Amino acid sequence: MPQSARLLNPILIVGCIIIMVSFAVRASFGVFQIPIASEFGWLRTDFSLAIAIQNLAWGIGQPIFAAIAEKVGDRKAIILGALTYAAGMVLSAWSITPFGHQMYAWLVGFGIAGTGFGVVLAVVGRASSDKNRSMSLAIVTAAGSFGQVIGAPTAEWLLSFLPWQQVFIVFAAAVLALVLTLPFMRAPQPVSKAELEESMSQILGRAFRDPSYAMIFLGFFSCGYQLAFITAHFPAFVTEMCGPIQPGGVLHSLGITTTSALGAVAISLVGLANIGGTLLAGWAGNHFPKKYLLAAIYTGRTLAAAVFIIMPITPMSVIVFSIVMGSLWLATVPLTSGLVAHLYGLRYMGTLYGFIFLSHQIGGFLGVWLGGRMYDVYGDYTMVWWIGVAVGAFSAIVHLPIRENRTPSAVPA
Repeated sequence: MPQSARLLNPILIVGCIIIMVSFAVRASFGVFQIPIASEFGWLRTDFSLAIAIQNLAWGIGQPIFAAIAEKVGDRKAIILGALTYAAGMVLSAWSITPFGHQMYAWLVGFGIAGTGFGVVLAVVGRASSDKNRSMSLAIVTAAGSFGQVIGAPTAEWLLSFLPWQQVFIVFAAAVLALVLTLPFMRAPQPVSKAELEESMSQILGRAFRDPSYAMIFLGFFSCGYQLAFITAHFPAFVTEMCGPIQPGGVLHSLGITTTSALGAVAISLVGLANIGGTLLAGWAGNHFPKKYLLAAIYTGRTLAAAVFIIMPITPMSVIVFSIVMGSLWLATVPLTSGLVAHLYGLRYMGTLYGFIFLSHQIGGFLGVWLGGRMYDVYGDYTMVWWIGVAVGAFSAIVHLPIRENRTPSAVPA
């Protein structure tokens, strides 16, 4: 089956639906912290650890599900991922102990991997023409951002008339419904004879020996650290550290009267700004070297975080930071996955990107866990912020030496 010359095609549309639903459910877990902790009298760290484990499981499961997709079929891998995801949600709904939620978080994390970027981006990448590939990957990534925007408000709305256990069941049903879209997702195989003849072990060995692959792996760590830390802890940071919202001001007139409300709005602003930023990154990836774009994004994140933490924390600085950081939020994903496809071809793009994504999720685990741990030790998040600034600067530097030329067996991407 030839690659689609059209930007919008059934595979891209289905990929967007799958990513949007998967990410909407994933992004909602912070909303359940208070209802669950209040019902059982748990410490806040108990459920936070479950979210951290979920991030780690997602990273470990990404190359596994990508390999399954490339060996037995994309749609079978997505079905397995949806079943695992739903099972984790249902079992969590019946769990009454922190340990139970932390154990079932492994299932949820693996389920996210099976319905997430590693599998879906590879399918969409193979279905796109060379001209459209970078933008196609960006559109799917932006769909994940839209899921982040709607996930938490949807969970909050459902919790207004359902107990949290039933909301988990509703979300499990939504994930299972994704399998109904799969008949429209029939991805083409790579057309390169060299790619078809190269085994998975050969391409993995070639990539693992390539210093450029190692630099991409190391560089993606800070992305996960920063994103997970901000997602899990920024609302609490704003609630405790932000200056008061002035009566009669713009925010007050919009109904944002407390810093806790501002913290929730800040996360939504991040998601909204990210849609535009990701699409812009997809366009730029077709016109400029991806390694320089990635270095620029990590530099922008580093400067934004450093300026934000140095300056007084005010409602306006929170809004500005959320928009700036949001525009750089997942802009790394289409560029990183596109760079992997460019360097090593499309045949095993999912598995290769899956290993890169593992670095992202190790960073995510540490960002969430260190945020809670250092807050308990120091009473604030300052140290965690500066670690994020340091690893962001490292990522900006480590992308510069990458050789952005295809290795001998790869095809254009």
